[in-house]
Amino acid sequence: MTSHGYQSSTLRTARDAEYDIFSRVTRMMRQAPRRADNPDTIQAVHKNSELWTLLAADLAQPGNALPDETRAGLISLAGFAIRHGQAVMAGNAQTDPLIDINMTVMRGLRGDVGA
Repeated sequence: MTSHGYQSSTLRTARDAEYDIFSRVTRMMRQAPRRADNPDTIQAVHKNSELWTLLAADLAQPGNALPDETRAGLISLAGFAIRHGQAVMAGNAQTDPLIDINMTVMRGLRGDVGA
């Protein structure tokens, strides 16, 4: 295996881990009621906010290898996801936009950018 193959394999593993985390959190939100009228919804939205907070922190690191435009777009999405999550927990919004954003990110992680 060439060094490029190893790097590609390592990158794929990191993308798989990111996909798995997004998948778990998104599944939690899909299985819970769309409004914060029960603990399952609140827990799912809280986990989603934690995920996006960690992602934003990673994106803000100087060593992050993503292009600046991609980083900026994802940081903007993180801000929206966190603010919208707060609105859901306050009973003023539903989780559908959060689920949609996560599904789009998951498609991107899988390379389905045209989907």
